[in-house]
Amino acid sequence: MPAPWACATSDPGPGSAAGPAVAPAVRAQPQTTGPARPGLDQSAIDNQRTEAVSEATRWVVLKFGGTSVSRRNRWDTIGRLAAKRMHEDGVRVLVVVSALSGVTNELQAIASAAPGDDAGIHARIAALVERHRGFCAELDLDADAVLGERLAALQALGRDPRAAQRALDWQAEVLAQGELLSSTLGAAYLRAQGLDFGWCDARDWLDAVSLPNQSPWAKRLSVNCRHQPDAALAERFSGQAAPMLLTQGFISRHEDGGTAILGRGGSDTSAAYFGALLKAQRVEIWTDVPGMFSANPREVPEARLLTRLDYAEAQEIATTGAKVLHPRSIAPCRDAGVPMAILDTERFDLPGTRIDASAATVPGVKAISRRNGIVLVSMESIGMWQQVGFLADVFERFKRHGLSIDLIGSSETNVTVSLDPSENLVNSNVLEALSADLAEVCRVKVIAPCAAVTLVGRGMRSLLHRLSDIWAAFGRERVHLISQSSNDLNLTFVIDEADADGLLPHLHHELIRGGAMPVRDDSVFGPSWREIAHGRPVRAPAWWRGARERLLDAAAAGTPRYVYDLDTVRERARSLRQTESIDRCYYAIKANAHPQILRAIAAEGFGLECVSLGEIERVFAALPQFEPARVLFTPSFAPKREYVAAFERGVTVTLDNIEALQRWPEVFRDRPIWLRIDLGHGEGHHEKVRTGGAAAKFGLPMSRFDAFVEQARRLGVRIVGLHAHLGSGIDDPQHWRGVYAQLAGLADGIGTVETIDIGGGLPIAYTPEAAEFDLAAWRAGLAEIKAAYPRYGLIVEPGRYLVAESGVLLLSTTQVVEKDGIRRVGGDGGMNALMRPAMYEAYHGIHNLSRLDDADTVAFEVVGPICESSDVLGRGRPLPRATAEGDVLLVADAGAYGMVMAHTYNQRALPAEQILQEGDL
Repeated sequence: MPAPWACATSDPGPGSAAGPAVAPAVRAQPQTTGPARPGLDQSAIDNQRTEAVSEATRWVVLKFGGTSVSRRNRWDTIGRLAAKRMHEDGVRVLVVVSALSGVTNELQAIASAAPGDDAGIHARIAALVERHRGFCAELDLDADAVLGERLAALQALGRDPRAAQRALDWQAEVLAQGELLSSTLGAAYLRAQGLDFGWCDARDWLDAVSLPNQSPWAKRLSVNCRHQPDAALAERFSGQAAPMLLTQGFISRHEDGGTAILGRGGSDTSAAYFGALLKAQRVEIWTDVPGMFSANPREVPEARLLTRLDYAEAQEIATTGAKVLHPRSIAPCRDAGVPMAILDTERFDLPGTRIDASAATVPGVKAISRRNGIVLVSMESIGMWQQVGFLADVFERFKRHGLSIDLIGSSETNVTVSLDPSENLVNSNVLEALSADLAEVCRVKVIAPCAAVTLVGRGMRSLLHRLSDIWAAFGRERVHLISQSSNDLNLTFVIDEADADGLLPHLHHELIRGGAMPVRDDSVFGPSWREIAHGRPVRAPAWWRGARERLLDAAAAGTPRYVYDLDTVRERARSLRQTESIDRCYYAIKANAHPQILRAIAAEGFGLECVSLGEIERVFAALPQFEPARVLFTPSFAPKREYVAAFERGVTVTLDNIEALQRWPEVFRDRPIWLRIDLGHGEGHHEKVRTGGAAAKFGLPMSRFDAFVEQARRLGVRIVGLHAHLGSGIDDPQHWRGVYAQLAGLADGIGTVETIDIGGGLPIAYTPEAAEFDLAAWRAGLAEIKAAYPRYGLIVEPGRYLVAESGVLLLSTTQVVEKDGIRRVGGDGGMNALMRPAMYEAYHGIHNLSRLDDADTVAFEVVGPICESSDVLGRGRPLPRATAEGDVLLVADAGAYGMVMAHTYNQRALPAEQILQEGDL
């Protein structure tokens, strides 16, 4: 056995892991850099030690988890990475490894087996022995030569007298075996591959420390270790012959000389402890994911890789649910000033997540996470109001049961706290005993299981105004507790666990849409998980890129100017008409009422949907011979005369309230109509485009459906169509399937319905990272539900989807200015020409058409000439540094809700319009 502080460069043997038959090693006490000078305080001594460590041999610590050490090719990767770091960075390398995948779970089952289950223990041990022997064979190693003594030690623990009582020190020895086995066979394999690797026992370097109020369980099986940088320790550690060393995560030395366990995720923390003790150049956590994300990628495929974080942000993200890095691993590196990196063993080209003190402070939500299994303890007492010592009495009882409190909420008569099972031994027995103790001073209610959903980021208080949709989302659930951290880094909502299912994707989307999560800041945010897993969305080049010269010529005729490409309109229209389950499409002309666009769409067989008498007149002015039955009139709070005129025109009329039937019975008597229904909820990319639910003015509420049907029957009104439109920019392809099913169920009860209109709202990919709408999934959903209700004609009425990408807005640059570090470029049109950014916080791509190929870009805010603070077309947009007065700016995807919403505020003229292929109008 090597000296207590030494590292072995040959087969290490079982060391002190063999159980009670092996005497525990006596650690050499750490040495200081010399006697303290009189009057020198502890912080100065610590600084001396840190400086001395920093001058010693530089180390890089690499940690690999269970999946990374369970296959031969992964050990090859470990060897390559270690050698690469050593040669390229000129450092020595310490590799910290976990047990083989699943082994710690088996050891935990052995350690916690029911008393008397000796047969079960021996069977599990035998299976572990065979697994490690089999892996040795896979690595072309002699199992007896490499692991014989270690496997014997594992088997001896099954016969250990302490096993009968499941003694904590015995449990620790059992749990340690996974890392001792994996590190031993790993060191042997890497040496067999010609790599100069040594092996060392982590327990000879990591000392567990007792903390106040720790339970006996925590003092043995969930310990913390000393980690102050130590020059003497680093010097001894660096004195080993092998340039690369391999050791264990998860284990340390207890103060009694036996084994102590760091707890779940302990291998990350072990690596951090080593990094701090050695004042390493960095600590790299190699795992099977690319780093920390803005949400759990398994739940949120659009979650973004977080490429750079400071220690505090990483700590919050790890603590509140991210499993990729154990929360306790950050503090040692933070205290020692050692950078950390989370990297992917399968994707070396990705930047991973770098954590250090030099990360730029970027305001905004960085991540949203979820922790399941949260237990709430609600304590209520009328007598607690200003009662001295009440909380002290309560918290003493939690301390008595070894429970650490996470979140706290209070009122005059209630205190509610949360317990996180990942940091506590929370079981029914503990909760029962705690409740009994608390009942002496208050009424107790345990609420479980709950989920804690947490938003993490800088300046959470200053972001509250951007979180209106987040508050609304939680308002639909039962929220038990809201907690805003004192460090202004997180905001947590505790809800029933079942209510949290499916919530994170919606919240993540809303954070991005509302601007609270600044995903376009590439100093923090990297690619999305979907992009990493499947590649960047493949899109055909935008039509305007191939028409640059013609667009510049158009801009020379004057700006602001809308330019449209009819071929794009026709292609979109044909893609919808190819959907076999759809019986008719209506184009919602409020998106773009340009006459030539109306003619092109009508020529593709579409009907035209109008919301005002003015739009009806626009249709027949552009298409005098257009069949009235192909026009759908769907007004909102229109005057009586518009309904009368619509009926006289012979168009199809939609009604969305019972009051019109009651007040104007002569208008509707004996006529066929369509009925627009509010299904009770809205969808869409912004609250202002959600057209369903109590807050929306559109649609007949379900509570008045029966009364409307009865009133219609009394007037001889035939309800021949049912219609629902719940919002715009809906990205769930199954949304319309659900709408059809609900309407079909209602239609069955009416008996006269022939047609079901499921509305529009199909989105386009406005942002660079957005995927194109899955039209195939949309078609499949419609085909499935249409097959279930074949008796009704299926109608859709898209607007944006047909025309948005066909149009661009051309502007001329008026000024380029800088103010307090913000660069702004002004255009000769702003919110007067394009309202969507100001009204909906909508994103449009903005490009300098005059310098389209100039790659030297910086971030600009693009503004207009209108005297309003909201006159901003885009923030943080990369435009050429050389952008200058007179350059032509192109605002993309402006064919929908652009010119139709333009206005003359500030007495500025309306934009011009032009069809690219067919000349100016």
